[in-house]
Amino acid sequence: MKPVPLIASSPSQKAGQFAENAALNFLRQQGHELIAHNVYCRRGEIDLITLHNRWLVFTEVRWRRHSNFGGAAASITAQKQQRIIAAARYFLCREPHWQQYHLRFDVMLFEGIPPTWQQRWIQAAFNAF
Repeated sequence: MKPVPLIASSPSQKAGQFAENAALNFLRQQGHELIAHNVYCRRGEIDLITLHNRWLVFTEVRWRRHSNFGGAAASITAQKQQRIIAAARYFLCREPHWQQYHLRFDVMLFEGIPPTWQQRWIQAAFNAF
């Protein structure tokens, strides 16, 4: 499955893409191997899919300039979680050989202005299966 490239044209999109790259670099430093990124289906999207030991990790990356209204963490609503889960199911149906791994949904949060932003990694942020 080929990822759909994100064309960052606005400053906000560029910062979001920068956050995804920063998240991927961080995960690689933790021993994760990139499997796919920006996996889209009709019902949702997953930013990063990585493999770490026997875990297939679906990571949502969120960036907010300010912590107003709960910041980046508050943007992971129940509806957003369901969209991520739908995209994960789509990925696993299209790539059934990954179904043998343990599954985990992580969130990587960035708040502030890059590169001095605050970063927070929430492992097993929510469950699906």
